[in-house]
Amino acid sequence: MQRKDHIDAFGAVSLIGFSALLGFNQVVIKLVNGGLQPVFSAGIRSFGAMVLLYLWMRWRQSGPQFDREVLPWGLLAGVLFASEFILLFLALDFTSVARTSVMFYSMPVWLALMAHVAIPGERLTARKSLGLGLAFVGMAVGLFSRGGGGQVSLAGDVMAVVGAIGWAGIALVARVTPFARVAPVTQIFWQVAVSAVILLAVSPFFGPLIRDFQPLHGLGMAFQIVVVATAGFLFWFWLLKIYPAAGVASFSFLAPIFGVCFGWLILGEAVGSPLLIALALVCIGLLLINRPRKAR
Repeated sequence: MQRKDHIDAFGAVSLIGFSALLGFNQVVIKLVNGGLQPVFSAGIRSFGAMVLLYLWMRWRQSGPQFDREVLPWGLLAGVLFASEFILLFLALDFTSVARTSVMFYSMPVWLALMAHVAIPGERLTARKSLGLGLAFVGMAVGLFSRGGGGQVSLAGDVMAVVGAIGWAGIALVARVTPFARVAPVTQIFWQVAVSAVILLAVSPFFGPLIRDFQPLHGLGMAFQIVVVATAGFLFWFWLLKIYPAAGVASFSFLAPIFGVCFGWLILGEAVGSPLLIALALVCIGLLLINRPRKAR
């Protein structure tokens, strides 16, 4: 498909669908945690995605790059990826999908802060600074609001925030290091391959690997491997090749909204007014941070 200079109807529907997929995936992770220990579950997901991505690359007659210049940055991205998902999967074990979504999908906030320091030309403007401020207030409201019912854990909330910082770190590595010259599918492969080794190696330290495994948990794991970790992210990178990056990023505010909605709709999670206020502030902040600048 030809490169476009704006988000058309197909792009908008695709990005809304991808945001919905990310929000729904939080519910799937929480459900699978009932049958598998979270870190072990994350390791299986990374291993399965690694196999599928490798088969995809072989079918496309390409392969992952392992040259010396890329090696340390690929390892760093994989370590950050493993850390991110240890924190995310554990967060969903401790706290609700709704709360985790608000905290975890704050990633663009942390990336904007990192980019201000590390990427020339991406300094914080007054609008972005306002967005950062609103998002931080929203996260503070969410972190310190203990009421509203449902599963609430400050430890889980903090894990989700730190996981978002790790996710932003991966994005920064993919922007400012030699890792940026690697094809997107290879970037994903590096992350899932390195993280699979780390996650499966450390998972025994987090308790019994099997909890109460049922066929539903197996279906959830297959969904994560095939639909989310492989097809979903390949599709997202394909959209990024076609549409402007700023336009693609501007849809990121939908992911926490879908996460809160699916947590309430599917799991029956209670969503009190403090969490809704936090969600609104974070989403407005993300819109301001990712809003494309008007051409002069």
